Amino acid sequence: MALLAWQETEDEFYLNQVLRLAPHYREKVFKYYVDTMHDLGFLYSLYSVALYKLTHDKEHREVGLRAAEVLAGRFIPSVPDGGYIRAWGRMDEQDTEYAGLAIIDCMMNLPLLYWAAKESGNKRYSDIAICHANTTLKCFVRADDSVFHSYRFDLKTGKPAHSDNYCGRSIESQWARGTAWAIYGFALSYSYTRDAKYLETSLRLARKFVAKLDEEAVPIWDFKLAAGEKPVRDSSAAAVAACGIQELAKHHVADASLLIAKEALLDRLCSNDYLDSNMQCPGILKNGQIGDGVGVAKNAYTSWGDYYLMEAVTRELFEAEIWW
Repeated sequence: MALLAWQETEDEFYLNQVLRLAPHYREKVFKYYVDTMHDLGFLYSLYSVALYKLTHDKEHREVGLRAAEVLAGRFIPSVPDGGYIRAWGRMDEQDTEYAGLAIIDCMMNLPLLYWAAKESGNKRYSDIAICHANTTLKCFVRADDSVFHSYRFDLKTGKPAHSDNYCGRSIESQWARGTAWAIYGFALSYSYTRDAKYLETSLRLARKFVAKLDEEAVPIWDFKLAAGEKPVRDSSAAAVAACGIQELAKHHVADASLLIAKEALLDRLCSNDYLDSNMQCPGILKNGQIGDGVGVAKNAYTSWGDYYLMEAVTRELFEAEIWW
C-alpha cells in the first residue's frame, strides 16, 4: 500500500517506510526459510519484486529470487506428472495434518515463480507454477464453477486424494474469498503463460461469483450457508474479486455484466458502511471475514482487504502498475 502511495504521490516518506522492512524480508528467506509457508508469493511479489521494478536496486532482485527459490522448494511432484505446492508446515515435517495439503489461495503465489523464471532464465520456476495451476484446475474447480478451499494429496505419490476445507463453511460449500483468489489467480497465470484455459477458467469463476451476489453487492462469506446461519459479509472477498475482474478487463474478456458488478463492488466498498476514514483506526476496510474456527466466520479489519481495495482503486483511477 505504501508503494502504491509512493508511486502516485512521489512522496519519499512512503518509500522510506517500506525500506525499513528490508532486513526483515531478507532474513526471512535467507535465515528462517525452513519455517515459511506458501504465502511467500503474497509477501515478496508486493515487496521485493515491486521494489526492484520501481527502484532497480539489485538487492531487492536477489531477495525476490531467493523467495522464489524457497517457494519452489515447497513443490511436491506427483507420479508420473503434475504436482502441487504444499500450503503450510515445515517441509521436513510429514506427521502433521498439513502434510499433503494445498489450498486455493496459492494461485496468488504463482506470479512470484513466473517472475523469477523470466528474471533468472530458470524455467524450473515457471514449470512449477504451471504444474500447480493445472493441478488446481483439475482438483479444486468443480463442474458448477465453484471451488474447494483445500485438497489433500497422497504423501507417497503426490497424486490427488480428496477435497478438504479450512476456511469455508464446509468441504462442499463455496467460500467467497476462495473463489476470488481463483478468479484473480487464474487471470494472472494467463497473463504470464497466455494459456487460454486459465483465462477461460477465470472468466467462468467470475461469472459464477457475480451471479451469487445480492443487492448488498458485498458477498456473504460463503455462498452455501445453511438456512438460518448468520450471513456474515466479506468485504475483502469483494476487493479481491474487483481486482480479478480488472485483470479480465485488461485482456478484453470482461463483459458488461462483469464490469457493472465491478463498479457495484467498488462503490459499495467505498461507502461509509465499509470504508473507515477514522485516522485513529489502523484498518481501512470494515467487515472483512476471518475464521472463528473451521466453518465459522466473524468480521474484522484485514490487511489483505485494505491492500486489495487500494490496488483496485489506484488501478481504476490511475491505471496504476501492479506487481503480481
